[in-house]
Amino acid sequence: MNQPALPHAFTKVFETLSRDYLQGKEEVLRLSAIALLVGGHILVEDLPGLGKTTVALALAGVTGLSFGRVQCTSDLLPSDITGLSIFNREEGHFSFQPGPIFNNIVLLDEINRAMPRTQSAMLEAMEERRVTIEGVTHPLPNPFMVFATQNPSDQSGTFLLPESQLDRFLLCTGIGYPAEQLEREIIAGGGIRERIGSMAPLVTSAEIMAARSNVQAVYLSDKVLSYIHNIVLATRAHDLILTGLSTRAAINLAQTAKAAAFLAGRDYVAPDDVKSIAVAVSAHRLVMRSDMSTADRGGVIRTIIAGIALPLA
Repeated sequence: MNQPALPHAFTKVFETLSRDYLQGKEEVLRLSAIALLVGGHILVEDLPGLGKTTVALALAGVTGLSFGRVQCTSDLLPSDITGLSIFNREEGHFSFQPGPIFNNIVLLDEINRAMPRTQSAMLEAMEERRVTIEGVTHPLPNPFMVFATQNPSDQSGTFLLPESQLDRFLLCTGIGYPAEQLEREIIAGGGIRERIGSMAPLVTSAEIMAARSNVQAVYLSDKVLSYIHNIVLATRAHDLILTGLSTRAAINLAQTAKAAAFLAGRDYVAPDDVKSIAVAVSAHRLVMRSDMSTADRGGVIRTIIAGIALPLA
């Protein structure tokens, strides 16, 4: 197999972020890159103050894409996200004022603090890349990516995301605390928001779209396809899982494995690509039985993968 022609500017984006700005956050950056390459959305769940918002700001800064931010609160309305029509007295008619959803990268900060009605306003945007307001459909820009953050559901003032909305997120991950020495360095250096705000873009929208085309061309063999399908079928038959992975989840698992292979510099998907992405694609989509903690979803996926034979070369 020949290696794909990796757009140097695109790969440099995430190398620069990891090395110069966001040390210790390599995995969430890798998953953000995969979401951008596949054209999906990412949900980052963790405690406040660990850098979730900073990652989104840095991603928008180095890609040069337009950025919109929504701070979710209990009184947030759907129109605060999508926009609304305002009467123009001088012209004598209503004109549409687009909301922050009309950007390439949209940060939904603490999404689970918004009321369910407001959360549902995102469904059409995330799935169809468009919003319908007062009977008029407005397309969203391309590329379009939602980077949502949420606090753990046991914190006060949070609302669980419905399964239908969780399924719209291509990936779900966390950040975690940094290593002790790294955290000491971060404390000594202080915040990096100003540095991030002054970053020059390292990639163009055209280069991102070209990288997406390369990802689609990554080869997925029948054996690896069967391996993915076996993982999906195993989730549907597991004793601890009430509802396993859907066909949409299986498609997403194949797409993200291609992107993982692309970032690794290969033009074919290896089983390790699937394993490296399976928890982030799958865990948040599982509906567990009532006696099973949702915190163990990732562990269940890992157990399932460990019990499935790797495809032979």
